[in-house]
Amino acid sequence: MENPSITDQEFKLFQRLIYRLAGINMADSKKILLVGRLGKRLRHHGLGSFGEYYRMLSAGDNPQELQLMVDLLTTNETYFFRESAHFDFLRDIATRRRGRLFRVWSGACSSGEEPYTMAMVLAETLGMSAQWEIVATDISMTVLARAEIGHYPLERATGIPQPLLKKYCLKGVREQDGTLLISSALRERVRFQQLNLIAPDTRNLGQFDVIFLRNVMIYFDNETKAKVISNMLPQLRPDGYFVIGHSETLNRITDDLVSLRPTIYCRPEFSE
Repeated sequence: MENPSITDQEFKLFQRLIYRLAGINMADSKKILLVGRLGKRLRHHGLGSFGEYYRMLSAGDNPQELQLMVDLLTTNETYFFRESAHFDFLRDIATRRRGRLFRVWSGACSSGEEPYTMAMVLAETLGMSAQWEIVATDISMTVLARAEIGHYPLERATGIPQPLLKKYCLKGVREQDGTLLISSALRERVRFQQLNLIAPDTRNLGQFDVIFLRNVMIYFDNETKAKVISNMLPQLRPDGYFVIGHSETLNRITDDLVSLRPTIYCRPEFSE
């Protein structure tokens, strides 16, 4: 069955809704993506238009459907060892801080490839018996559930070096052929939790040596970027580092961080 069409007015309603809920600026060019991802929900509820679906979401009596809508519109593709220079940097910082509790926050972890990459790096650098931990957050409950399981198609493993693949991943057999499972020892070092970066509950997060927030701010306007950075900075240790994606910048977004090198920031007093 074909998806129903969406009018410009209906699309603008969803643009405003996802901006209010998640801070995401959905470009006009994303109309086809929205129709593709939400069309199945209209069919599920037997609705004839996106206007009807919007009114159902706005009524306030179906929070699960509202969360599912957010999940469908905010899920992004990622992969293991993406922008690998960042993990070389993580290895260097962890080495220098050996002997103390080392903590990393994956601020928009999606389906888990980023925090599990971090875990492999720290396991290799500090050892599994050392004091280190990773907190991984995302707005989407759907991807968090997938990430916690740590089960991926084998083709997603192309970025993982062969020695780490053999050491930290289990290759599926029989009905699980063509998949891999992150080892339980590694999964136990990553704590996943839902968190909305524009209105985060950070009471139980603590402080971190390194915060990754990569390839997310491209969806935010400058006002939302500044708000998100301001929300996250209290969780960064005074001598901590903030890592963003290669297509992003914090210039003119915050005065509290300065560029140490492209995509890596720290507080001004630690920039020398």
